[in-house]
Amino acid sequence: MSLSTLARYGLSGRGLLGAAARPLGAAATAARPLGAPPARPLGPPPARPLGSLSCRRRPGQWPARTGPRPTALPSRGYPTARAAPLPGAGCQVSALGARDEERLLEVVWGDGERSLYPYTWLRDNCQCAACTLQSARARSLLLSQLDVHTGLREVALAGDNQVSILWPDDHVSRFELQWLRRRCFSPAARRAMQEELFINERRHWDSGLLIPSASFEEVLTDDKAALDWLLALRRVGVVYLRGAPSERGQVARLSERIGFLRLTFYGPTWQVQDKAMAVNVAYTAGDLSLHTDYPALHHPPGVQFLHCIQQAEQGGESQVVDGFHMAEVLRREDPQAFQTLSSLRVDFSDMGEDYCDFRVHSKNHIIDVDCEGQVSRINYNNATRDSVLDLPLDQVQEFYRALKAYVDIMNRPTNVVTYRMEPGDIVTFDNWRLLHGRQSYTSSSGKRRHLEGAYLDWDEVMSRLRILRHAVGREDGTEPPASS
Repeated sequence: MSLSTLARYGLSGRGLLGAAARPLGAAATAARPLGAPPARPLGPPPARPLGSLSCRRRPGQWPARTGPRPTALPSRGYPTARAAPLPGAGCQVSALGARDEERLLEVVWGDGERSLYPYTWLRDNCQCAACTLQSARARSLLLSQLDVHTGLREVALAGDNQVSILWPDDHVSRFELQWLRRRCFSPAARRAMQEELFINERRHWDSGLLIPSASFEEVLTDDKAALDWLLALRRVGVVYLRGAPSERGQVARLSERIGFLRLTFYGPTWQVQDKAMAVNVAYTAGDLSLHTDYPALHHPPGVQFLHCIQQAEQGGESQVVDGFHMAEVLRREDPQAFQTLSSLRVDFSDMGEDYCDFRVHSKNHIIDVDCEGQVSRINYNNATRDSVLDLPLDQVQEFYRALKAYVDIMNRPTNVVTYRMEPGDIVTFDNWRLLHGRQSYTSSSGKRRHLEGAYLDWDEVMSRLRILRHAVGREDGTEPPASS
């Protein structure tokens, strides 16, 4: 599968199941075709034409509008952040007006779209040197200095690309049109901005997935290759990098392409080998059941790298499943089990001595969901699930039933991708989403299985992805405007 095609356009390859499933009962709509014009943001129709590009507010001049309230359209997201219909380029304004009773600035754009901006938000986000530290793009205005009930004295179009506002205290704010339009409060514009910033849409998959792959050296040296890698990592959850030297230190080199490694009790990097008196079940030659790493931490690492330095003589095949997809299957087939695993917190623990001695305990949901009911993280490792089970007695049996149902779905042959790593291969994957495992293996004295692993957090990965997206955009002329 072409990594570039998959990352940039979100096209389904064999095993990809399309856009991420939504919670049961949520409305579904078709994704907007690439190249199609963005839908009009919803908003109340104007009571009368605003008529001019400059206006001075007088009490009662613009009565509150009446009409239907805006309704949020369901969205499946957009194939890539660059394809999201964020308005901005070539912004023009045909009219400005102050909706005094609602304390909203109304902007009518040259293409007929309308945006509404609360006075308080505008004053809070004044971009002048007194209110914003330009070198840090950080707000200097203190909230204690903000009048949250501020009015507006005058609004006008300043030149061709700014809206100028005069406040009751004689302070003047100026806003670039492109900056302003990208921060439109319409449901469609807000969704598009969030998709650009966080790339929330995922591509679900099953056992038919052809894992996207790329060249290790190209990712290290070429910005476009690195961007494709990180976009696919975010969308699909797993990417293979080939051609790394078969020696230690390569996961550290790869991490430097992003930022820095996540230090844990196992060290900045760690060696996966069969060890005597192992402090982790991964350091044995037996089967490893499907799991996420480190649910014994309240904030587990978001991304994992595993580099094959030496493969076993026999066995040692790796396995992965799409935990988000499995959770949606569970939600569909057994809603009560999904509710149980997403509402009850389970104890995990890990203790021993490696990089330093440690004794960690956490309480996590097996399935984390966000405020919209979307699956956001899987926390499951049967080896570190603690014998302490802090549940009322009458919920214990239902917890075991629900967990068994989820694990059974994971282990269906139609859901598991099995692959064998060879020396020089690095698999990079989303540890919040994928569950990974390993078949047992046999090593000889001359061929001892050896993987080197490392962790990163999603904050660092997403930071580098955004930087690369802007750098590549500047090169090909498609750079989205800065979001801050």
